[in-house]
Amino acid sequence: MNLRGVELWRGKIDLVSPFRTSFGTEFSRELLFVHAVGESHAGWGECVAMVEPNYSSEYLDNCVQVVSRFLLPLLHADISAESFVSNASSIRGNYMAKACVETALLDLRLREQSSSLAKFLGATKTRVASGVSVGIQESLDALVRVVGEYLALGYLRVKLKIEPGLDLELVRTIRKEFGDELLLQVDANAAYTVADAEHLKKLDEFNLLLIEQPLPEDDLVGHIELAKIINTPVCLDESITSLETARGALDLKACSIINIKSGRVGGYLEAKKIHDLCLSRGVPVWCGGMLETGIGRAANLALAALPGFTLPGDISASARYFARDITTPFVLVNGHIDVPNTVGIGVEPLPEMLASFRKLTTFEVASS
Repeated sequence: MNLRGVELWRGKIDLVSPFRTSFGTEFSRELLFVHAVGESHAGWGECVAMVEPNYSSEYLDNCVQVVSRFLLPLLHADISAESFVSNASSIRGNYMAKACVETALLDLRLREQSSSLAKFLGATKTRVASGVSVGIQESLDALVRVVGEYLALGYLRVKLKIEPGLDLELVRTIRKEFGDELLLQVDANAAYTVADAEHLKKLDEFNLLLIEQPLPEDDLVGHIELAKIINTPVCLDESITSLETARGALDLKACSIINIKSGRVGGYLEAKKIHDLCLSRGVPVWCGGMLETGIGRAANLALAALPGFTLPGDISASARYFARDITTPFVLVNGHIDVPNTVGIGVEPLPEMLASFRKLTTFEVASS
């Protein structure tokens, strides 16, 4: 690879509607892009960290600092994504910061090789089944209306965000309105404790696909106890930060399904390892979302096209979140979204959209 420099770009894009979860409400998406520039090609990576450390201990300003001060100095002209990951292992955590650099390096290298990320990862599908994540609404009537609108668009699965006091009635209402055939799951974003186990067991009657991250991310013992009490499959999200944590959670039977997010585990190389582990054990996985623009969405589609992703993920059409995406928009066709299969991640920012961003820094890499 012929890496000459790296640029950091910062900007913001408004959401089409507020997105409320148990840890807060998002009205817009502040963004950090990594642009890896080579001699004749360039690659892009999107940081999925949020403005505040609510979903994760990482947050956007922190990622800017980590990338600028600690990760970019590790780069040299012929570095590979794999060697970057190895070099960056001395820096604890900061998975989202590492992931966006890794993605940009992968995108650059694959463009130079005229190959796609989907092919590189081992994708077996050309389109991915799409589900939709529905935030907490102001009323049950509003929830029914919103879910109905998404189903009319063709989404194949619905995920409801829940929190204490806003859970059973939400699920009961949607089941009654749309029937038992609807693929339905819930996401607590770690809002409960193991003391709520008997309450969460009441969700069993609704035949849910899964309950996602019901307890705090570091409460693996609590998830083990919960999984013994409830019949609804437990899926872990925030708790899974590496291949090792995924293996431990499965060995201890803390979950039976895993949500794989590349940003949360440090990049697509680690995400593929987790996928391969789960595939070898017959454990279903699916690809979660972090309100990504088309940059992150394109790369997620390549990941979700791997054979172990048997459940519809959160990779929705661009219009689900943005009136106008950073890239050419992804569209939903018969409940599916096509996987880019040109070169690299398959997309790049539209010049007129990037014009509203500001370049934070340009880092020139040292020759090897």
